[in-house]
Amino acid sequence: MRASFRLGRIAGVPVGVNWSVLVIFLLIAWALSASQFPRAYPGHSAVAYVAAGLAAAVVFFLGLLAHEVAHAVVAKRNGIDVEGITLWLFGGVSELKGEARDPGAELRIAGVGPLVSLIIGVFFGAIAALLALAGAHGLLLGALSWLAGINVLLAIFNVLPAAPLDGGRLLRAAVWKATGDRTKASVVAARAGWVLGALLIGLGLWQFLAGSGVGGLWLALIGWFLIGAAGMEERQARMGSALRGIRVAEVMTPQPQTASGEMTVADFVDHYLFAYRHSALPLTEEGRPVGLVTLDRVRGIPADRRASTTLAEVACRADELVLANPDEQLTDLLPRLSQCADGRALVVTDQRLVGIVSPSDISRAVQRGSMREQMTAGRS
Repeated sequence: MRASFRLGRIAGVPVGVNWSVLVIFLLIAWALSASQFPRAYPGHSAVAYVAAGLAAAVVFFLGLLAHEVAHAVVAKRNGIDVEGITLWLFGGVSELKGEARDPGAELRIAGVGPLVSLIIGVFFGAIAALLALAGAHGLLLGALSWLAGINVLLAIFNVLPAAPLDGGRLLRAAVWKATGDRTKASVVAARAGWVLGALLIGLGLWQFLAGSGVGGLWLALIGWFLIGAAGMEERQARMGSALRGIRVAEVMTPQPQTASGEMTVADFVDHYLFAYRHSALPLTEEGRPVGLVTLDRVRGIPADRRASTTLAEVACRADELVLANPDEQLTDLLPRLSQCADGRALVVTDQRLVGIVSPSDISRAVQRGSMREQMTAGRS
């Protein structure tokens, strides 16, 4: 999930927000200020309801951020670098640059997020209880009670044993510990995610047909997302098994053809595209990668603008590039390939470009890895 804009850094980790957060933020604020709060606490002005709804929505998303920051901090303490945190439509995601090295690390990283959400829920619940005992009532009590309930609910939902939820990670850690097989554990957690997603879709559609309206459709949408994410995790697990032990240097295309960002798109099409038959071209300055141009990006430029448009204007920017080290494990690189929409990694040594890894390179490596596994299984 790509961030639409960055908020800054927390605990040394870049934090961003995807535009889709605005959708759920407005839905939450609207539901609270236009329905839930006026119905439960009548007699206040419209401004008061809107202010309470907006404040509760903001604090809710701060809780989501705390949940993801907890994942990131524990991941870093267990030797895993964190590329960033992004808040989006379905909550938040911590982009880890690698996998847990053992079931214990997986358990710690996955478990801390729901624990933080539970603590936040209990905290707001305790304040609400104290205010109620003191005789307080009204919007403040309502907002605190809602924040308590939603955070506890978030913690419970996240520990459901199904990938990609935190509970799926906990399930994976348990199966991994019991069997010693990381791939099998990942597949079990992913298939549990598929089952949960199917159940949520069925329940959501039933609720919609029964008259619950948007709530049922939202539940079905969450189920659809879980099925898609679980399927992707299973594919990644099987791919990771086939690629385990392979270094980036073994699959990269060494010393790729490069170009300057000042070259026009017309020059690229006329002199590079057909001469070298590359679908991607790194842009460099004094040997350092500063961008990446792909055929798809070039196709998006109208013919009458190609002579006046430089490659730097259409390239994947330097801050979006996925960089790798030749000695890095290919399985550690895979999760990062989605950061730039072009799906390629540039291999560098001492900040100088030495190779490129493309989807076709990965596919060939997967085929070789699968054949190797089959041969090993046949001999055993």
